[in-house]
Amino acid sequence: MQSVISYKERGKYGNSLYRGNCSGYVIKDLIEHFYPDSKPKKFIEVFSGGGTGKDVAKELNISNSLHLDLNNGWDALTNDIPSGADFIFSHPPYWNIIKYEQQRNSYSPNDLSNNMSYEDFIKKLDIVNEKIYHSLINGGRHAILIGDVRKNGRYYSIVKDMEWFGDLESHIIKIQHNCVSDNKLYCNNSFIAIKHEHILVFRKNKIWIFNTKQTSTIKENIMNLTQITWRDLIQATLEFLDNTASIEQIYNILKQSKKAENNNHVREKIRQTLNNNSNFIKTGEVWRLCIKN
Repeated sequence: MQSVISYKERGKYGNSLYRGNCSGYVIKDLIEHFYPDSKPKKFIEVFSGGGTGKDVAKELNISNSLHLDLNNGWDALTNDIPSGADFIFSHPPYWNIIKYEQQRNSYSPNDLSNNMSYEDFIKKLDIVNEKIYHSLINGGRHAILIGDVRKNGRYYSIVKDMEWFGDLESHIIKIQHNCVSDNKLYCNNSFIAIKHEHILVFRKNKIWIFNTKQTSTIKENIMNLTQITWRDLIQATLEFLDNTASIEQIYNILKQSKKAENNNHVREKIRQTLNNNSNFIKTGEVWRLCIKN
């Protein structure tokens, strides 16, 4: 395998009508790459969907395999993951982009594709991923296939926001083909269609101790920063004041900044920065932004 993979055809694996099914070549190539000399002792597929992994296991003559999904009554949030696997492949819902309730023709309160906030989805996904990690035998691997989501003008990177369990062994980019969104026309020319998914392979290398990685979003106010430049503070102030302000107006705002603390020459520093920076232009008694390419 390489760090970028692409399968234009999904192959004969699983139910081709089951939306969200990945190509069986993904699972097959992962197994043959990481277990070249012998088959996994125990292969478990979580979120098995339309039966792709089961068909792969059959082709590779892996008799000790389990394929778990709400389709067959297994609940990822409440049911235990059978222990003893040295390879687990999971392909969870990408939030609520595909409604798997409609695929199954039945509702489950623990379906990760139900309508919920993105934060709640990530929390539930983290619970499942931690369960998967702990169920592995030492030396085992968890390969998760997950995509990014754009919704209501905002980009969501699930692979970044979810918690990581174990040691990252590989990060593979999978090119997407034959997506439902391929048939949509977008009026926004700056729109960049999502044409990739991520495969992260985590390995369990220790029995008692394990690594976790979390991404947190921290909101900062630039008025509280000390390393920011006066130029950038003044630019922000002019933008805030609709691009027209006197030195006095700029000073009255920036004197409250952290950078202005213990500085007895803030007004002079503002004047110096305005006069010495080509980003700013004076018209009469007021200053404006003049950003040139």
